[in-house]
Amino acid sequence: MKRVGTLRRRLMLAFAVFGLLVAILFSAFALVFTYAVEDQFFTDRLEEEAAAQRDHHAKTGRWMQPRGRAMQVHETTASFPADLAASYSADTTRNEYAGDAGRHYHLRRLHAEATSPESAFLVAEVSEQLVVRGLRNEILRWLAGVAAVVLLGALLVGFWLARRTAQPLVLLAAQVQAMQPQQPPESFSARPSILEIDVLARGLEALASRIHAFTRREREFTRDASHELRTPLAVIHSACDRLANDAQMSAQSRQQVDFMRKSVRQLEQTVSALLALAREENAVLAAEPVALLPVLERVIVEQADHLDGKAVEVQLQVQADACMEVPPSVLHMLLANLVGNAFAHTATGFVRIDFAGGRLHIVNSSPLDPALDGNLRRPFAKGGASSGHGLGLAIAARLCERHAIDLCIDSDEHGTHASFACVV
Repeated sequence: MKRVGTLRRRLMLAFAVFGLLVAILFSAFALVFTYAVEDQFFTDRLEEEAAAQRDHHAKTGRWMQPRGRAMQVHETTASFPADLAASYSADTTRNEYAGDAGRHYHLRRLHAEATSPESAFLVAEVSEQLVVRGLRNEILRWLAGVAAVVLLGALLVGFWLARRTAQPLVLLAAQVQAMQPQQPPESFSARPSILEIDVLARGLEALASRIHAFTRREREFTRDASHELRTPLAVIHSACDRLANDAQMSAQSRQQVDFMRKSVRQLEQTVSALLALAREENAVLAAEPVALLPVLERVIVEQADHLDGKAVEVQLQVQADACMEVPPSVLHMLLANLVGNAFAHTATGFVRIDFAGGRLHIVNSSPLDPALDGNLRRPFAKGGASSGHGLGLAIAARLCERHAIDLCIDSDEHGTHASFACVV
C-alpha cells in the first residue's frame, strides 16, 4: 500500500531539507573562504619577498637573506628538503606542496633576468603559521552550531507556514469526509481561507449539491420504477398465461404467446437486477451461507425456455454441501444471468455446471463471438447472433464487483468458461 503523507508534514520536511542544504552550502563556503584567505596571505608575502629578491639580485648579482620567517632561497631544486623535492619532482606546475610530519610549503620561481634560463626558488615552510589548521575543529563546531540554528529556524518557519496553509485544507478535508450523499452539503467556503482553497471549496460545494440532487433523483426513480415497471410486467405475464391456456388458440398464435412469455420473464429479471444495482442500500445487505444446488436447480428450470428446440445436454455436478456466503437475491441474479447466457448462446453441444477447486464452473460448448473480445462486460455489447440486449454479463459483472465476487470469464475454440469462488 502506498504511504500517504500529510501536507503539513511534507511542508515541514521540505523546509527542513532546504534549511539543511543552505547550512551545508554556507558551511562549505565559509570553510573554503577561510582557507582561500590564508593561502592568499602567504601568496602576497611570497610575492613581496620575490620582488625584493629580484631587485637585490639585479643590483648585486646575488640573492639576499629572505626577510620573511621560515623563507629560504634555493639556487636549484637539489637543495630542496627531501619531502619537498619528492613532491616537486612529481608535479612541477604547482606552487603549494604538502610535506612530511605536517610540513607545508609555498614556493615561487625567481628569475635573475627575463631572458635567463637559470632560475632560483623562494621557498616558505609555513606549517607553524597555518592558523586555519589549528582552529579547524573550532571552526567546524562553530559552523555546526550555525547549521543547527539555520535548521531550527527553517523548521519553525516551515511549521508556521504549514500550519497556516494546511489548516484550511484539513478543515475542508474533514467536511468532505463527513459529507453524506443523502444530506445537503454544508457551506465549505464559510470560513476565511486562502484564495485558491476558497475556489476549491466553492467548487466542491457546487459538486456536492449536484451529487445530492442526483442521488435524490436516483432514489425517486428507483422507487417509482419499482412500481411502474413491475406492475405492467406482471399484468402482461398474467395475460400471457391466460392466453396460453386458451384451447382455441392456433399453433402459430401459441408460439407467439410463448415468445412473449419468455421476453417478459427476461425483462422481469433484467428489471430486478437493474433496480437492485441502482439501490445503494443493497450494497450492505447481510451475507449468509446459501446452498448452491437448490438455487442452481431453480435457475435451470427458470431458464429452460432458452433450450427449447435445441440439442443441448445440461450436466449438473455440484455437491449438496457446496455453498457461498452472499445475499441470496444476489446469488440468484448472478446465476440466472450466467446460466441464462450459457443456455441462450449454446445452439448444440452441452452446458456443464460443476464445482471443483473451490470454484463454481459454468461451461458451454459454444465460443463467444470474436466481436465481444475485450468488450464482454460492457453494457449492450452482444454478438451478432444474440437476441438479447447485451446487458446480462454487464449486470453480472457489476453484481460481482459490488459484492467482491471474483468472476472470471474466458472463451476459446472449445467453448466459454465462467467461474467464481465458493466454499464447501
